[in-house]
Amino acid sequence: MTKENPVTIYSLSTCSHCKSTKKMLSECTIKYEFVDVDLLEGDERKAILADVKKFNPKCSFPTIIIGDKVIVGFKEKEIKEALGL
Repeated sequence: MTKENPVTIYSLSTCSHCKSTKKMLSECTIKYEFVDVDLLEGDERKAILADVKKFNPKCSFPTIIIGDKVIVGFKEKEIKEALGL
């Protein structure tokens, strides 16, 4: 069903677009990992934000990594295309 690309979401626990992204992936039975950046502290938070900036210099959320593709924001059509749905 999907191209077996790992899916990672950098999100904020309070972000409605981030919640919508996670909900859509769950409904499509896509396995994904996520990091709620706002719940991290100190060096761990700095390290994750540095990672996010590599993919998305504006550091906005959600930042979704599907294989080697980066999608910023809840763009359902783009996300589904990247997943081969």
